[in-house]
Amino acid sequence: MSAGWLRACALVIIGLFSVSALAKDKQPTAIVIGGGLSGLTAAYELQNKGWQVTLLEAKPSMGGRSGMATSEWIGNNKTQPVLNKYIETFKLGTSPAPEFVRTPGYLIDGEYFSAADLATKQPATADALKRYEKTLDDLARSIDDPLNPAGNSTLFALDQINVANWLDRLQLPATARQLVNQEIRSRYDEPSRLSLLYFAQQSRVYRGVADRDLRASRLLGGSPVLAQAFIKQLKTIKTSSPVSAITQDKDGVTVKVDTVSYQADYVVLAVPLRALSKIQMTPSLDALHQNAIKGTNYGWRDQIMLKFKTPVWESKARMSGEIYSNTGLGMLWIEPALKGGANVVINLSGDNARIMQAFGDKQMVDQVLIRLHAFYPQARGAFTGYEIRRYSTDPSTGGAYLAFGPGQISKYWRLWERPLQRVAFAGEHTDTLYPGTLEGALRTGQRAASQVEDLAAGKSVDPAKVVPVAAAAAVGAAGAGAAKASQGNFFSNLFGGSDKTPAKPVEPVAPVAPAPAPAPEPVAAPAPVEQPKPVVAVKAEPVKKAPAKAATKKPATKTEAKKAPVKTVAKKAPAKVAPAKKPAATAPALTDAKAQ
Repeated sequence: MSAGWLRACALVIIGLFSVSALAKDKQPTAIVIGGGLSGLTAAYELQNKGWQVTLLEAKPSMGGRSGMATSEWIGNNKTQPVLNKYIETFKLGTSPAPEFVRTPGYLIDGEYFSAADLATKQPATADALKRYEKTLDDLARSIDDPLNPAGNSTLFALDQINVANWLDRLQLPATARQLVNQEIRSRYDEPSRLSLLYFAQQSRVYRGVADRDLRASRLLGGSPVLAQAFIKQLKTIKTSSPVSAITQDKDGVTVKVDTVSYQADYVVLAVPLRALSKIQMTPSLDALHQNAIKGTNYGWRDQIMLKFKTPVWESKARMSGEIYSNTGLGMLWIEPALKGGANVVINLSGDNARIMQAFGDKQMVDQVLIRLHAFYPQARGAFTGYEIRRYSTDPSTGGAYLAFGPGQISKYWRLWERPLQRVAFAGEHTDTLYPGTLEGALRTGQRAASQVEDLAAGKSVDPAKVVPVAAAAAVGAAGAGAAKASQGNFFSNLFGGSDKTPAKPVEPVAPVAPAPAPAPEPVAAPAPVEQPKPVVAVKAEPVKKAPAKAATKKPATKTEAKKAPVKTVAKKAPAKVAPAKKPAATAPALTDAKAQ
C-alpha cells in the first residue's frame, strides 16, 4: 500500500517538474501595433530573439510615413549608425552623394545661389544668416546634456518662449528672415508654435555635424525599400487592422480589432499620438499621458511631388538636393526621375499647410506651378503630373512629426520612454535625440524590443534618469546666471542687459498645456496672385532636417511620423498625368508674416 502511494507521489512530482519545464520553454509572445519603421524594427528584433510576433497595421499598406522621393539622402555611420547597420544587414543599394549636393543652396527671387555665391552677390543676406547661425550655436552650446535640456532654471525658461519671439530680437533683414523661417517650418513647424528650448536642444544634438556627413549617400528607392526589407523577414502581419482597445492584466495583454481579439504576453505600441488617442486602454492612462496625447504639438506638412519631362531650371542653375527659397517655393528637393525627366518634391509646412488644407489637390498643385512658372516659363509645358500626401489632415497622424511647443518639454519630456506595465512605446515621437528621422524611428523600435525582453526577464526598464527641475523656481531665476562666461553672454543678450549690468529677470510664465492649433476657417478665394510672396515648404521626406549650418542640421531622412520619414511599401497610386489647369479662383497667397 505504501509502495503504491510512493509511486503516485513520484508521478505527481515528475508531472509538476514537467509543467514547470514546459512553462520555461514556452515561446514568449508579443503584439506590435503600427507598421511604420519603428514598429517593423521592434517586430524584427523580437522575432530574431525567438519571440512569436504579430504585427497589426490599421492601413492597407505598411511603412508608416515616408517620403515620395525615389531615393533619399542618408548620413554616414557617424551620424546615422543604426540606419546604416540595417542597410548593411539587408544589403540595400546606396550611391555616394555628389559633392555639389552635400550642402544646401538658395533660390532667391528665382535666382539660384550656392553658399559661396550668396557671400559675394548678397553679402547682407549672407552676413545675416551667419549671425543667426552663430547665435543659434551659442544657444545650443549652453545645453550641456541634450538628454536633459532643462537641466537648470535658466534653460528651463527657454521652454516658455517660442522661436519666433527669439528671431524677432535678432532683427534679421527680410530675405534672411524668410529663408530662416522656411528652414525652421520645413524641419519642425511654424516658428511661433515651436519651443525655443526644443529648437536649442535639437541644434545641440547636431552641433558640429556637417551637411556633408548628413548627405553622404543616397538610399536607392527611398525609405520604402527599407520597410519592405523588414516586411520580408516577418512571419505574421495583418493589415487593415485598426486597434480599438488594449486590456492588460497580470497574465498578459488582450488587443481588440473590431470583433477579433489577440492575446500576447506584451505589446509594443508604435503609433503616433493622434492614433493612440483612438485606442481605449484598460487600465486607462493617467492624466499626464492623456494630456500629452492631446497637447503635444506636431508639425503640419502636406507633401507634393511635381513631375517634369525635363529639368526646366537647368539653363539657369544646376539645382539638386535641398534648396531654400524666399518666394513661394519654400524648400525645394530636386532629384532625377527613375525613367528620365526630373521630380520636385515639396513640403507645404507650418501655417502654409494649415492655410492650404481647405483647397483641393489640383488647386494646391496649381499654386506651386504658378510660382515655379514665374521663374521658369517652361515649367507648365514640361509638367506631366503629380502625387500628393496630406499628413496634416490624416486623422492618425494629425500632422507630420513631433515638434514640441512652448511649455511642453517641461511637462512631457521623455514621458513615452517608460513602459506602462506590459506596454512599451515606440515611434519617432518617443526618441529623445532624433525625433522625426529614420534614425530616430529605428532607435525606438530597438529600444522598445529591448524593454519588452527586460520586462519578460523581470529586469528594471527605467530610462536614464533626468534631473527634475522645479518649475516655480525655474522661470523666476531665468536671469540669475545669464552672464556666465561659459555661455558667451547669450542669455544676457536674450533677456536684456549687458556684460556689466545684470540681466532683467523674465516674468514668470504659468505653464499652460498647449492645445493643437485649430484648423483655419475656409477662406474665400481672392483674386489671382500676381507677385506671390509666400513661402511654400519643399522637402523630400516628411522627415525634417538638413540645416543651412552645422548647428542647425538634422538628418534629411525622416520616418515614422518630422520625421522622417516610410509611407507606402505597397504600390503607389498611379500618378496623375493630366497637367493641372489654373483654377478660376486661386488659393490665398502664402505669406511669411515675420518677413514683411
